[in-house]
Amino acid sequence: MKYLDEFNDPKLARRLLDEIRATVTRPWALMEVCGGQTHSIIRHGIDQLLPEEVELIHGPGCPVCVTPLECIDKALEIAARPDVIFCSFGDMLRVPGTDRDLFRVRGAGGDVRVVYSPLDALQLARRHPDKQVVFFAIGFETTAPANAMAVHQAKRLGLANFTLLVSHVRVPPAIEAIMTAPACRVQGFLAAGHVCSVMGMAEYPELAERHRVPVVVTGFEPLDILEGIRRTVGQLERGEHRVENAYARAVRADGNPAAIRMIEEVFEVTDRNWRGIGRIPGSGWRLSEAYRAFDAEHRFDVTGIRTEEPAECRAGEVLQGLIKPTDCAAFGTSCTPRTPLGATMVSSEGACAAYYLYRRMSEPALPREEMNPVG
Repeated sequence: MKYLDEFNDPKLARRLLDEIRATVTRPWALMEVCGGQTHSIIRHGIDQLLPEEVELIHGPGCPVCVTPLECIDKALEIAARPDVIFCSFGDMLRVPGTDRDLFRVRGAGGDVRVVYSPLDALQLARRHPDKQVVFFAIGFETTAPANAMAVHQAKRLGLANFTLLVSHVRVPPAIEAIMTAPACRVQGFLAAGHVCSVMGMAEYPELAERHRVPVVVTGFEPLDILEGIRRTVGQLERGEHRVENAYARAVRADGNPAAIRMIEEVFEVTDRNWRGIGRIPGSGWRLSEAYRAFDAEHRFDVTGIRTEEPAECRAGEVLQGLIKPTDCAAFGTSCTPRTPLGATMVSSEGACAAYYLYRRMSEPALPREEMNPVG
C-alpha cells in the first residue's frame, strides 16, 4: 500500500537504528512535539530501540490535552443550555472538566453531538434555525483552516445561530516557552509534519538559531520518526542547529498559502492558556473583530469562568516533558481511561493514554535486545 507499508519496513528500520548508533557519541534529549508521533513511538517501541544515549521527551503536542480546564468548563455550561446543539469531535466528550464531562451533560439531556467536521455543525445550523449551534474549535494549526472556513461560510450565509467556542493553539510559541523554562533539557525538536503542511517552516529558523537547537520536520510512521531522529542526532553531533524537512512528501517550505490566508482573515493571534502549563504569550488564535459575532464565549457570556487544575493530576508536567506518565503516582491507579484525572489519559493523542494503551506501565518494558523494530 503506497505511503504505508514502505514506511514500516523492519529492515530499513534496523538500518536507520544502526546509523543512529554509529553516529551518537554522547547523551542527547530530543522532544517530539506531536501527540500522533508520541503514539507511534510508544506503539512501536521506538524509544526503547534507540541507543541509550538518545532520550525522547514527549511534548505538548496533543490538542485535546492542552485545551485548558476553564475552556472545558465553558463548553459544559454552554452545552447544558436547552436552546443549544453543542458539536464536538468525539475525543473531547470524555475530557474531564471541574465536576463533569460532555458525556454527562448529554446523559442529563443536553444536545451534545459528535461531528467529523466543522462543516457538519454548519449544516446543523442551517437545518435547525430555532437552535444555537456551537462547534468546539480546538487544535493546533492543522485544524484551524477548516474551522476558519466554517465561520467564513456562516457569515456569507447569514447564519446568526452558528458560533465557535475557540481554543486554538500555535506550536512555535510553545517551543519558545519550553526552551526558556528553567528545567528545560531539550536539545533538539522533531517538529509536527501536519502542522508544517499547513503553515510551512518560516517560523522555525529563528527559534533554531536563537536557542541553538536543530528542528527537523518529521512524519508519523516509524521510518519517518527514525529518519527525523537520525537527522537531529547528526546535527547535534556536528554542532549544527538548522531546520530540516524530513517529511518532504507532505510539507513545502511555504506550507499551504490558501489555508494561511483563510486563517489570517478569520483569526487573530492572542495569548492562550494551556492546560497544565499556563499562559503562553501569542500562543493562540481567537476570532478577529470582523468575525467576533460568531464567538460563543461572548454570545453566551462565559468569558469570566476561571478554574484550577486538580493537584493530584500531573498532566502539566507530562505535557512539558518534565516527567514520563509512569512517574505519576496516579497513573494506572486512580487515573485510567475509565476514570481520567486529566486529558492526557483520555485523548487519542495523549501520552498517558499511549502508555496505558500499549501497556507501558513501567520503564523499560523490554530489554532492547529482545525487541523487534516495527514488525
